[in-house]
Amino acid sequence: MEPEAFDLIIKNGLIIDGTGHPGFPGDVGIQGNRIELIGQGITLPSQQMIDARGLVVAPGFIDTHGHADAIVLVAPSEDSKIQQGVTTECIGNCGFSLAPVNKQYLIHLQRYVASIQGGFPLNWDWETTGQYLDQIKCPSHNIAALIGHGTVRIAVMGPENRKPTPYEMDKMKNLVSESMDQGAFGLSSGLIYPPGVFAETDELIELCKTVAKKGGLYATHIRGESDTLVEAVNEAIEIGQKSGISVQISHHKAGGKQNWGKVKETLDRVEKARGQGINIHLDVYPYTAGSTMLASILPPWMHDGGMDQALNRLKDPQIRSRIKGEMEQGIKGWENMIQFAGWEGIVIAFCKKEKELEGKSILQIANERNREPAETAFDILLEEAGKVVMVIYAMSEEDVRTVMKHPLVMIGTDGIPSSGKPHPRAYGTYPRVLGKYVREEKMFSLEEAIRKMTSLPAQKFGLKERGTIAEGMIADLVIFNPSTIEEKSTYLHPHEKPEGIEYVLIGGSIVLERTRLVNSQQGQVIRKA
Repeated sequence: MEPEAFDLIIKNGLIIDGTGHPGFPGDVGIQGNRIELIGQGITLPSQQMIDARGLVVAPGFIDTHGHADAIVLVAPSEDSKIQQGVTTECIGNCGFSLAPVNKQYLIHLQRYVASIQGGFPLNWDWETTGQYLDQIKCPSHNIAALIGHGTVRIAVMGPENRKPTPYEMDKMKNLVSESMDQGAFGLSSGLIYPPGVFAETDELIELCKTVAKKGGLYATHIRGESDTLVEAVNEAIEIGQKSGISVQISHHKAGGKQNWGKVKETLDRVEKARGQGINIHLDVYPYTAGSTMLASILPPWMHDGGMDQALNRLKDPQIRSRIKGEMEQGIKGWENMIQFAGWEGIVIAFCKKEKELEGKSILQIANERNREPAETAFDILLEEAGKVVMVIYAMSEEDVRTVMKHPLVMIGTDGIPSSGKPHPRAYGTYPRVLGKYVREEKMFSLEEAIRKMTSLPAQKFGLKERGTIAEGMIADLVIFNPSTIEEKSTYLHPHEKPEGIEYVLIGGSIVLERTRLVNSQQGQVIRKA
């Protein structure tokens, strides 16, 4: 039955509904938080009207891979995602989540997640995932959470480098099950980071069986994205096959010139896995540089016992000498970032004390200090107590395009909003795809790009009633100018707002109007049913 009036009508837009089907001209009538009517020439009265002539009306973008875990608690109005059209963000990625918490090991968890906190202080007055989610009040956009495998492992075992006992394995399963019951959408892993790097495949399979029973997914920062890329993708496939879980490979890439082109083989393996019945997808960000914690340059054995132990070891000249040797020679199975990026390719993005280092490469800082690059990096880690984020230049543009074009791949930012000079992906990912790769390079259609940003992630993560424009769906929408949409953020000036995003709606409420926040903080925590 057609309503007598609408709260809001969007008139004369090009509706691209998120399914991948061709766009069509039309109007959208919204009542409350729902899309009530889609058609042409809607003439019923409304309290508000948006003239979208010349603009695209699309579902709100869903960031499959974000790290706003801390900022949603301390600065919920932070707008880097809203400004680029994101209405829902999936947090708790790469094995990092802020819950569940075991107070006995809290100091180790705090050290572990320091890089995703963006320098923001937290009160840590929660223990369970449900209690953490309850702490998120009126965020600027919707939040859906994953449980971090690393966080669960710390809660049960601390930062130790060993297999869990059967008792500890049961405790981890119970924590995962409890977190799923409290609204988490699945489990994430970060297998290059401690303590995830200490976990063997069978541990992950067992935990994923628990998640699969609850209908959740497994999002993985795989064990290697350079020399061991193929083997790492094989491990993710094996986990999916043996646990029956839906798999999401995070920020797919090949680091280091010697590995460029390997993504063709890994994408082929993913296709074959799907042919064998494994539900597996991937996501990507549209840049040739990545970003993570500077401590990731250290070999795995350095992290046994946690960050404090690693920093203490760095004070020993003999240990420094050993690390430098291993950086040159490599260790089997270790993601050796120095070999594939070089010191000139590692740039400080954020540090708390020495802000003048931000935006400079390790090589540049070493030259300024008249010191070896490795020694300089070790010094910085000690000076900053390990709380340093880097940007690392390692990928090829051709590989980025190859991954992004694949129909099984969706878009994610992997963004950590913070002060300093964070990776511009936190501020410009979606406009970059729509401006550079769709409008300028015509790499794929506007409809396909929007499918990768909306319905595909909604289906994968189980975000019901979102991701498409259809009658009865929640009115999370973005309205943009396809002729002007453009990323403005850069590595030197990452906080610049994009252009071309005209309106963003969350639950039928306008929250952004021509880069100006209005009626903000309309987001909510979405819990898995």
